[in-house]
Amino acid sequence: MSKAATSAKTHDASDIAQYLVTQEPYYRPVSNEVQLYEAAYSARMPVMLKGPTGCGKSRFVEHMAWKLKKPLITVACNEDMTASDLVGRYLLDASGTKWHDGPLTVAARIGAICYLDEVVEARQDTTVVIHPLTDHRRQLPIDKKGEMVNCHPDFQLVISYNPGYQSLMKDLKQSTKQRFGAIDFDYPEAGVEAEIVMHETKVDKATAEKLVQIAHRARNLKGHGLDEGISTRLLAYAGQLIARGIDPRAACQMTLVRPITDDPDMRETLDAAVNTYF
Repeated sequence: MSKAATSAKTHDASDIAQYLVTQEPYYRPVSNEVQLYEAAYSARMPVMLKGPTGCGKSRFVEHMAWKLKKPLITVACNEDMTASDLVGRYLLDASGTKWHDGPLTVAARIGAICYLDEVVEARQDTTVVIHPLTDHRRQLPIDKKGEMVNCHPDFQLVISYNPGYQSLMKDLKQSTKQRFGAIDFDYPEAGVEAEIVMHETKVDKATAEKLVQIAHRARNLKGHGLDEGISTRLLAYAGQLIARGIDPRAACQMTLVRPITDDPDMRETLDAAVNTYF
């Protein structure tokens, strides 16, 4: 029996079941991303999802985990995250010092899809830990235990990030990038985005189309006063408030304007766009 299979045996069915996506997450394909991902998973190829915030990357991963019936472990990366946060550490409890696997180790042992969301937020010395998982070795060394975890055959690593926030100080090394296949994501074209908003919020088609038009105006301002345009996620927030009886202008101010800028002139510009449609 392989080491990978032996490791998997240490986790019973209930351990694995907690990471399964049991209900289908709604995801509207916009291109061939589903077919690309299925092919990549069949080869256990590490995958990088690149696109702006709130465009559906995380929902896509959840949908694919459900579709493939594989457990999913998601890690929201941040600048304080250490390699131990991913791999694991010794912790004290009532019975003494015990080793606790981190999410990356658990995923490698049980054959889960491990999704590192916004991976560039993590320190570069932390992301290096994923290198042996993303080549022919498919291994995770645990130096503190002196253990080498051979990945379960079903394990796959998926990372995501927003290229719009790249900088010399916050980007993936080429040595990391070239270990992944990449799928580009963007906000859908207007008709598809309106369809998504309608499904997520139950607002009527006319309202969904107005929200999308406001978003398109804001996205045209990216780099001209806005760091980022209005995301599909924010459009869903606006629609949810409108569906609950909130005045559309107030709903849009709360969800589409106030979160993305504090600049008075830019707020005035966006408020004017809202007033144009509502």
